Amino acid sequence: MTRQVVTKSICLLVSLSLLGLLAACGGSQQLADASQSLTSDDTTLDQGFVAGDGSITYLPVAERLPAPALEGPTLDGGVYALPLGEGKIVVVNVWASWCAPCRAEAPVLEKVAKEFASKGVQFVGLNIRDSLPTARAFAKTFGIAYPNIVDKAGELQVKFGSALPPQAIPSTVVIDQQDRVAGRVLGRVSESSLRGLIELLLVK
Repeated sequence: MTRQVVTKSICLLVSLSLLGLLAACGGSQQLADASQSLTSDDTTLDQGFVAGDGSITYLPVAERLPAPALEGPTLDGGVYALPLGEGKIVVVNVWASWCAPCRAEAPVLEKVAKEFASKGVQFVGLNIRDSLPTARAFAKTFGIAYPNIVDKAGELQVKFGSALPPQAIPSTVVIDQQDRVAGRVLGRVSESSLRGLIELLLVK
């Protein structure tokens, strides 16, 4: 099965595992693989990044590449590294305080992070191209409790390489229990889409 077939069928897969997900995958969320994930409607940001269209990619096991070992300073002054090697599902959200879609999806990310914490799912934010004061204010405003790594220059973001790189702001990458990049959403993530990607890995 090719990546294109898998990505275009994700609505069907997820709708079978979660009620109501089919509606979220229709219409405005075009499903495509990495090479087809950006459309002519994308807007280039001042920081040199593009705003994604909400497209979803979910890879079969055979096509998943290892996730990078990301580590860096956090918004609260600590140091955090991705919990690789612990058999956890890890959700990495790339965001910035100046990004309107990031503000729109922030409550969804925090809500789902809390609900899946008991199932061993770890959420991690990757704050890029931002100032520390505004990033901290963003996290406080939206009550984001999961760790957020500061990646001001975007050096950690690019470490995803060809493994479904999160090149849009925002982007959300899902890493499976074997530390492989399994899925990605380019642009604002919906609650149903995020739940769907996580549930697909939990049932394995």
